[in-house]
Amino acid sequence: MENWGSLGHLFVTVFLSNVASLMVNPAITDVTMAAVCPGKDECSLAIYLTGFQQAIAGLGSVFMMPLIGNLSDAYGRKTLLTVPLVLSIIPLVILAWKRTTTFFYAYYVFRTLTAMVTQGGVICIALGYLADTVSEAKRVSAFGVLSGVVSAAYVCGTLAARLLSTTQIFQVSAVISIIAALYMRVFLKDTTRHTDALEQPILNQGIENNQACSESSKKVDFFKGIPSPKDIICLLKSSITFSLAASIAFFNSLAEAGLEACLQYFLKARFHFMKDQFADVLLITYIGATISNVIFMPIFGPIIGEEVLLSLGLFAGFLNMFFDCIAWSAWVPYASAAFGVFLFLATPNIRSIISKQVGDNEQGVAQGCILGISSFANVISPLIFSPLSGDSKSLFSSIDKVAT
Repeated sequence: MENWGSLGHLFVTVFLSNVASLMVNPAITDVTMAAVCPGKDECSLAIYLTGFQQAIAGLGSVFMMPLIGNLSDAYGRKTLLTVPLVLSIIPLVILAWKRTTTFFYAYYVFRTLTAMVTQGGVICIALGYLADTVSEAKRVSAFGVLSGVVSAAYVCGTLAARLLSTTQIFQVSAVISIIAALYMRVFLKDTTRHTDALEQPILNQGIENNQACSESSKKVDFFKGIPSPKDIICLLKSSITFSLAASIAFFNSLAEAGLEACLQYFLKARFHFMKDQFADVLLITYIGATISNVIFMPIFGPIIGEEVLLSLGLFAGFLNMFFDCIAWSAWVPYASAAFGVFLFLATPNIRSIISKQVGDNEQGVAQGCILGISSFANVISPLIFSPLSGDSKSLFSSIDKVAT
């Protein structure tokens, strides 16, 4: 792969950053319960706080991702990558120090605010970095490896959380996040900027078939770097391929977020799955995703192209959800998790297709727009699927009663 030295440092940075953030996920629920409702098994306040945090972070990401991408086009990937890496350290250090009620609420406030930037900021800028560094013919491989690195981080973070105590989880996570920021600043080389994006239209000059787009393309400064809604619409309409890819990204994220929101509840109601069993299903899925993105895509991506791999990934996602929803035995979810080998092919191929539809000085804002669209889908997905998960509980409770 081209420029492997620079890409290797980027992959290490992304891996460390995601390990630090993902390894706290299994423990944060218990910490929240202990801080908000000590000594209780159920706590509606903890659920409301978690839901509010996810909604604010998701809505914030919708606006922040295009802004971060646009600013990285102007000021360089390395400069902007420092921002989410440093911000992600603060909440982890708070809980690494103490996990009392006061410290938890301090963590909650900082986490809610910083998640608007950190939730997708590292990936957004990393995608722009890859587009700057790798030629169009090899981008599908590079984007696939990046997705594989994230999947590997999920596996390692989950395994680490199982081996460490709650106190150690946050301490180790804070240290890893600091190492990620320092490693990036020392070893990662910034990409060469071809133009100053803040003095260029957000859209390509070649788009002349839409006067509204031309009129909305204005110079921006640092404080007005966020693309306006008209700019985003013009970008989405810049090509049919871009519009279709954005639509696919939205519906794919909507389905994946819905499955993630209700699958654990579904399996618990149907087969009495415990937390560790559900974690095993996810580990199988992400191990398959790591193998697929790190090995399969670099080999076959340049040969068969993004469109074929995207179709394969979407079809694998359909099969995975289909077998989960008709699961007739407890082993079926484990078997359907094997589709993880192809399940996560969709996202990197969408990103690769998008990167080829825009110019060199628009890679960040284009990837940021797609991440913003995906974040919006993640926000509204629970509103759609949560009622369905409640219906599944009633359905399978009735079935179990009849069976007994």
